Amino acid sequence: MNSIKIISVNISEQKGTIKKPVERIVLSHQGVETDAHAGPWNRQVSMLGLESIRKFEKQAQRTIQPGEFAENITTSGMELWKTHPLDRFTCGEIEIEVTQIGKECHGTSCSIFKEVGNCVMPKEGIFTRVLHNGTLKAGDKLEYHPKMYRILVITLSDRASAGEYEDKSGARIQDLVKQFFNERGLHCFIHYSLIPDDPHRLDELLHMAKDELVDLVITTGGTGIGPRDFTPDIVKPLLDKEIPGIMEMIRTKYGAQKPNALVSRSIAGVMGKSLIFTLPGSVKAVNEYFSEISVSLMHMIYMLHGLDTH
Repeated sequence: MNSIKIISVNISEQKGTIKKPVERIVLSHQGVETDAHAGPWNRQVSMLGLESIRKFEKQAQRTIQPGEFAENITTSGMELWKTHPLDRFTCGEIEIEVTQIGKECHGTSCSIFKEVGNCVMPKEGIFTRVLHNGTLKAGDKLEYHPKMYRILVITLSDRASAGEYEDKSGARIQDLVKQFFNERGLHCFIHYSLIPDDPHRLDELLHMAKDELVDLVITTGGTGIGPRDFTPDIVKPLLDKEIPGIMEMIRTKYGAQKPNALVSRSIAGVMGKSLIFTLPGSVKAVNEYFSEISVSLMHMIYMLHGLDTH
């Protein structure tokens, strides 16, 4: 956990203008009180690090004052643009959550661009929303908390749970998930459960995942039409929203060459604050399914948290 120092807090009464340093800012559920950017949206509080400002000063060949790039909070001690959406900063009871890295630049139509000659915010500024209210001032310290994604991997197999053979599909999911998050510089904790084909045990695990706000649940096994295949039947009633397009596309893509793939009853959806995907019980299927799921996985996670990352 890193600690960064607030160098200045800044406010402007109009959007697209330079902000002026003030003694303190009050954060509420609308953002910075009296600031032009306050409101019920995701870019309530803007932040920019001196690390980015100093780089730009060399290009501009002049000193840049806090607030000139319209940031509400000027900080020192961390390259803020290296954070990720859903990371958080705290100061006492205050808590703000990163919602966006950079933004679209309006170029010559922006008064900041006109006054400064360029803008570093589109690339290295970050935007946050207020989760817990409070007051900030220069000299305060913010503690940085990177988002820890919680993953639950469940393998359903009578034989594997009895020790008759190794659970390779569950192990493969864990490897793929670790690789996916590591490649994006994100942190994750994976909990793994190997259970028999027991609908009651699966139901218990899913309710636990929902209650504990697990970010991602992936099951493997029990998606066919055999007498012990019930995974989708347990999962579907727990979904608040189903995401049919992903599994339909996967079945169509692989079923065109391998008709047996069309027998899979795999489903995907939202369960509370958790995304859930039910995969077939083979390493080959796990590879195929996850390769397609991973394309839009972060987009789905951000959407679930109310973030528009288009």
